[in-house]
Amino acid sequence: MSELILSIQSHVAYGHVGNDAAVFPLQRLGAEVIAIHTVQFSNHTGYGAWTGEVFNAAMIADLVRGVEARGVLGLCDGIVSGYMGSADIGAAILDAALTVRSANPGALYCCDPVMGDVGRGVFVRPEIPAMLRDKAMVEADIVTPNQFELALLTGQEVTDHTSLVTAIQALHRLGPKIVMVTSVVTNETPEDAIDCIASDGKKIFIVRTPRLSLSINGAGDAISALFFLHWLRDHSVSSALAQAVSAIYGILKRTEDEGSREILLIPAQEELVHPSHKFKAEAFLP
Repeated sequence: MSELILSIQSHVAYGHVGNDAAVFPLQRLGAEVIAIHTVQFSNHTGYGAWTGEVFNAAMIADLVRGVEARGVLGLCDGIVSGYMGSADIGAAILDAALTVRSANPGALYCCDPVMGDVGRGVFVRPEIPAMLRDKAMVEADIVTPNQFELALLTGQEVTDHTSLVTAIQALHRLGPKIVMVTSVVTNETPEDAIDCIASDGKKIFIVRTPRLSLSINGAGDAISALFFLHWLRDHSVSSALAQAVSAIYGILKRTEDEGSREILLIPAQEELVHPSHKFKAEAFLP
């Protein structure tokens, strides 16, 4: 039976970020997805201009109630969230996670704590970091920050392997059982490489890939969804990390080769099922 995942994220008419980066990969791998959008924009904000609107928390809650009335929330294996937009929307997402858990106590919550990135700084409203740290991290089973977000959530600057482990351990103490850091570059990372790290609280694993010369929106949304699905299937941090990274690397390599401004999820979709580059997760020893 296919997994059923509730995904509450942003939506764009053109391109692939938020739900438009997460839903198709999940579906291509055989999962059913209930998608609730927090915004509908013409395109992602990285272009600098866009049209559309942010939906309000009441609408999100109303959609969850409508889905609940169909009697399917108890069948959900998990819920995944990304960019929240406002504290009210964040509260609605957390309420949705609790509603799913009430219907199915075994359902897991994967939170991608979208707040900012190295070089860009914080790009969400001022109340979002505290809300994610104090509320979402308490409820989340799995979190998938990037390096900047890991440091922001824990107050621990990540510069080398030791500080990376310290930050991961601090994040575990906030609540999440599984931590996957989607991209890490420390002073111990080779200049031509980038690292992805995952921890189950007992063991930490690393996948190192060649660094690509592109900065693309939506890759973090896609890899978070992929990691979550593979973890639901294998219950193995190392396996989920290796499979998610292998898939997203192949898609990004195709995107780089073709010089696309948007991540090529559809043309490169075979990478989701049969990655052309298969990376292994190794034990991480700082």
